[in-house]
Amino acid sequence: MCRIVGAPRTLLPLLAALLQASVEASGEIALCKTGFPEDVYSAVLSQDVLEGQPLLNVKFSNCNGKRKVQYESSEPADFKVDEDGMVYAVRSFPLSSEHSKFLIYAQDKETQEKWQVAVKLSLKPASPEESVKEPREIEEIVFPRQLTKHNGYLQRQKRDWVIPPINLPENSRGPFPQELVRIRSDRDKNLSLRYSVTGPGADQPPTGIFIINPISGQLSVTKPLDRELIARFHLRAHAVDINGNQVENPIDIVINVIDMNDNRPEFLHQVWNGTVPEGSKPGTYVMTVTAIDADDPNALNGMLRYRILSQAPSTPSPNMFTINNETGDIITVAAGLDREKVQQYTLIIQATDMEGNPTYGLSNTATAVITVTDVNDNPPEFTAMTFYGEVPENRVDVIVANLTVTDKDQPHTPAWNAVYRISGGDPTGRFAIQTDPNSNDGLVTVVKPIDFETNRMFVLTVAAENQVPLAKGIQHPPQSTATVSVTVIDVNENPYFAPNPKIIRQEEGLHAGTMLTTFTAQDPDRYMQQNIRYAKLSDPANWLKIDPVNGQITTIAVLDRESPNVKNNIYNATFLASDNGIPPMSGTGTLQIYLLDINDNAPQVLPQEAETCETPDPNAINITALDYDIDPNAGPFAFDLPLSPVTIKRNWTITRLNGDFAQLNLKIKFLEAGIYEVPIIITDSGNPPKSNISILRVKVCQCDSNGDCTDVDRIVGAGLGTGAIIAILLCIIILLILVLMFVVWMKRRDKERQAKQLLIDPEDDVRDNILKYDEEGGGEEDQDYDLSQLQQPDTVEPDAIKPVGIRRLDERPIHAEPQYPVRSAAPHPGDIGDFINEGLKAADSDPTAPPYDSLLVFDYEGSGSTAGSLSSLNSSSSGGEQDYDYLNDWGPRFKKLADMYGGGDD
Repeated sequence: MCRIVGAPRTLLPLLAALLQASVEASGEIALCKTGFPEDVYSAVLSQDVLEGQPLLNVKFSNCNGKRKVQYESSEPADFKVDEDGMVYAVRSFPLSSEHSKFLIYAQDKETQEKWQVAVKLSLKPASPEESVKEPREIEEIVFPRQLTKHNGYLQRQKRDWVIPPINLPENSRGPFPQELVRIRSDRDKNLSLRYSVTGPGADQPPTGIFIINPISGQLSVTKPLDRELIARFHLRAHAVDINGNQVENPIDIVINVIDMNDNRPEFLHQVWNGTVPEGSKPGTYVMTVTAIDADDPNALNGMLRYRILSQAPSTPSPNMFTINNETGDIITVAAGLDREKVQQYTLIIQATDMEGNPTYGLSNTATAVITVTDVNDNPPEFTAMTFYGEVPENRVDVIVANLTVTDKDQPHTPAWNAVYRISGGDPTGRFAIQTDPNSNDGLVTVVKPIDFETNRMFVLTVAAENQVPLAKGIQHPPQSTATVSVTVIDVNENPYFAPNPKIIRQEEGLHAGTMLTTFTAQDPDRYMQQNIRYAKLSDPANWLKIDPVNGQITTIAVLDRESPNVKNNIYNATFLASDNGIPPMSGTGTLQIYLLDINDNAPQVLPQEAETCETPDPNAINITALDYDIDPNAGPFAFDLPLSPVTIKRNWTITRLNGDFAQLNLKIKFLEAGIYEVPIIITDSGNPPKSNISILRVKVCQCDSNGDCTDVDRIVGAGLGTGAIIAILLCIIILLILVLMFVVWMKRRDKERQAKQLLIDPEDDVRDNILKYDEEGGGEEDQDYDLSQLQQPDTVEPDAIKPVGIRRLDERPIHAEPQYPVRSAAPHPGDIGDFINEGLKAADSDPTAPPYDSLLVFDYEGSGSTAGSLSSLNSSSSGGEQDYDYLNDWGPRFKKLADMYGGGDD
């Protein structure tokens, strides 16, 4: 049997009960299981029990919803239970130990199934400190009795009590360890027992929170608890003998951590932003603010309430908004939201726990910023009732007037952007209004030309609207409509010819001085007194002239339809008309003369040259006629041969094939090869007809079996014209002249090369003269030079046969070289190369000379030099070691050099 023995008291003071109602009930939420969800219900009373006082509500889980449950109390003289589970006091009495605990039974009326739950009542202490200091008796928990045998069967004695949870407030100040309950077994009278507890908080993490005295079984807590970390501990108590054998079945001990109001509400955001359209009706939802409290949300400590502390600005009403104190929904409560007056409201929102109790509840604040959004509740209004503008006639895409409006709505929004339309005064659609996106002004522009002589003024009616419709109930005022007065300015316009182009028909061959027509222009400026003058702009054949005053057009030459300036029988001439306005204006007109053909061109034979064979068969030549006239002054043609000379008809015959073609045949059996001119009479069909004798040049030649000419000299046989022969001769003469000029130039160049003085005068001292060989460059930048270019072109040879003395010292020698180079057998200006080669050797053996890879450039001039490729000048480091007698062999010019260098020490 499990029972609790103790005096009337509370296990521990419930600190949270100070701020609760006079009676409160607490229970744990369980899964849907038929019966009471808790084993024990606790209630804390603020005073002694009074008759009819509601104590708590016991909840019965009726999962299927079909059970009909009847409640009854184990102490019906003191407590009663209604059908809804509410427990009431039957009489008034002071709360004592015998009335602090009782049972509530629930019985199914149909199945008679029965459930029970324990109810525990306790008094609320005056203060936490007093409750801690009050002497108290430690509650004792006894292990239930073991199973007993009856008639050979195990039976459990029916228990009459359940072990209630131990309620322990969080954040207790101690002192610690703080005793909770004492666990005892009925068998400790006969046995020496040891007690222990297991579970999270004891021997499992977090360990050491609860400890038990193994001898006395006293369970204690070692430190303050935090409900926000762990809200319930489930421990198991054990009793064993000194040998460690279990003497009792373990019992479960549940420790509930009672919530204390130790956490303030915290808003999810410190600043909340919301919007509401202007003109919204009261009750319009704006936004929701939310705060959370870490305390138990099912207890007063975690039950939050919201309220608005302040509103800025306070116009038009200090209470424009209200907040649902439970949900945090902010709604409008007053009318008069006007963005044009107040664009933004700032609310200070407070959240308080303990259901908003201002005395005991903890609070926190946040800021709600509500922006009043714009709606189109202000129509655009013109700043003036009439606008004025002017435009020159015939001008388009020009701004005539600038319409300005005002709109109190938010700029650059659809409720502010203006749209203009012309409602009257422009039936032909000559004007349009565009909106300036920056200033919202209306720009009146001309889209079609306006003629001053037709319309001198326009009075337009314009209206302004927004891109979106106005809000309901708002109408456009008269200021949304205005008039625009546009004055048209007269300008000097171009004269124009009518009709343009002007077409006349006239026969060709018209003689000069004939008046063709009058081509005049009109001036559209009827209100200006102006004179028009005429001039000719374009007359390709120079056939016409125009009178500058009256515009009469007269011929100055014969009109010819066959002229190349006539296209498709039409001759075009352009004339200019100019007025004397300010500024003067002009216009052009085109006169088209359609020329009628007359028979003024005789036909000609086509082709003019032909070939035929010496024998009659085959010898047919097909011919036609060329006539520059057109029908009916052209074909059909008549072809005939003249009577003289008599050889024509004796040798040839002509046959008409049709109206345009005829055939010329050789009449005799054989005609010697050569060139023959055959006159042919051709007559057209004009009225009167026109005839012409055309010469057909016929080449008679020897033919093969196919009828093709076999003459070798076909060009000579066919005969070249005089112009062709002259052109050929001129080309030959020019070619010969060019060849002669080139030869003369080459000879002159050779003479200049030979005449160039390469050596000094023998009479001069060589030591006082410097011979410059146009040396340029040197160093590393000239290492890319091709030194082989210094060799004499006509003496370039492979390395194997390269003359001695012209190879560099850094080259690998192929064979032994003589001490001196071999002089060329033939006297040649290139002998100077030998001298250079000797200098090259001396330079290579001179340690003070530049490096061998320094490039010394010597201009090569003339041909025949034996000098090869040079990289630097050789000069002996010691002139006394050289033999210069060979200079005597070079001629009188080097005699002085031989004396200077070959004379020994003197």
